[in-house]
Amino acid sequence: MSAEPKFANPASLAGPPDQLAARFSEVRAASLALIEGLDAEDLCPQSMPDASPGKWHLAHTSWFFEAMVLEPFAGQAALRPGWAFLLNSYYEALGSRHPRPQRGLLTRPSLRQILDYREEVNQSLLSWLQTGAASAEALGLIELGLHHEQQHQELLITDLKHLLSCNALILDGRLPAWRSGGASTPSGSQARALDWKVFDTAGLADVGATGEGFSFDNEHPRHRVWLPPFAIAERPVSNGEYLDFIEAGGYRDPRWWLSDGWASVQAEGWQAPLYWRKDDQHWLRFGVDGSRPIDLAAPVSHISYYEADAYARFVGFRLPTEAEWEMAAVAGGWQATPTGTLPREPRAARTAGGIGEVWEWTGSAYAPYPGFRTLAGAASEYNGKFMSGQMVLRGGSCASPAGHLRHSYRNFFPPQARWQFSGVRLARDPS
Repeated sequence: MSAEPKFANPASLAGPPDQLAARFSEVRAASLALIEGLDAEDLCPQSMPDASPGKWHLAHTSWFFEAMVLEPFAGQAALRPGWAFLLNSYYEALGSRHPRPQRGLLTRPSLRQILDYREEVNQSLLSWLQTGAASAEALGLIELGLHHEQQHQELLITDLKHLLSCNALILDGRLPAWRSGGASTPSGSQARALDWKVFDTAGLADVGATGEGFSFDNEHPRHRVWLPPFAIAERPVSNGEYLDFIEAGGYRDPRWWLSDGWASVQAEGWQAPLYWRKDDQHWLRFGVDGSRPIDLAAPVSHISYYEADAYARFVGFRLPTEAEWEMAAVAGGWQATPTGTLPREPRAARTAGGIGEVWEWTGSAYAPYPGFRTLAGAASEYNGKFMSGQMVLRGGSCASPAGHLRHSYRNFFPPQARWQFSGVRLARDPS
């Protein structure tokens, strides 16, 4: 996930320094709002290698501004010498790193020390912006850092949800809630009928970021692709529809699964989406609001690419390519419903073509667009190095910042990943 300095659109990315400073303060404050009501004990553990402790997210995003902006452009010495080893995520150009699976062992620095560090980084960067000395490249990297922090806000939500799902209180049914408000209320009914948007004429389609506003480097360059006729569902698959797959023995029947997917089912013991469990005769899901009955009308979430693909085969359809998804989203004017800033669970889309409740797996492997070029310097490692072994998701989720819900955004995860709010929208070839 990344942007472009020299950036394809330098003038429109950062804006005037005073506007950028205001945005900087707003985004940084949003991270702290997410941890309101949480204790240090909630923000230190690491529940699995793919997740990170909450306090690590808070510290890493601050270190990013230090390492990418303040040190190389402002000439500032490190505020916390030695912390770079703890806070570097994957930037080989910036030195060695603490092993990712062991971030939960970092009881020190403390949460209080990390919050103090955040404030020092804030003051240093804002003071430097006021001098007017920041180059266009530096301003662009600050903008990149803000979108990077917003990505970590989304990760903080999904990582903490996974952590709370591992709490021992789950054993006696008292599942710990993170937020009590903003919950999805079970509708008691199935989702509206599944309608299809048909594109019955083959032709060329423009794909990728237009250059208006911010975009990551992997959304570029805009290019044309040939698309045969296709049809795509007007909404994601619902919990109720996915439940039919479960009850029909979908997790016990290898004919629906890719080989690696079936191996994952066997090795991991998958029987339903992550966070689902059956209490007597009723299905419950665990969420940021604790344990609730499954909302049959809401989009299914926390399924892997393998599960999305298996479900599509089960119902006789397929996953859309990312180019099909983007063309349909642009042509249909698919928009997300504003949801506020606090974490919540996915809910049924209110309009046809609505996005922003769950990330939607596509059938496209994550690969560079024709003519793709990485960023300069250490930021070159932001996106391009992951273009192998990952699948593309589109649309955004209930945990995504509103500014990231654009049609050209390319998210990516390994096909077995389930802890994100990931769902499925069906596609088919014309009848």
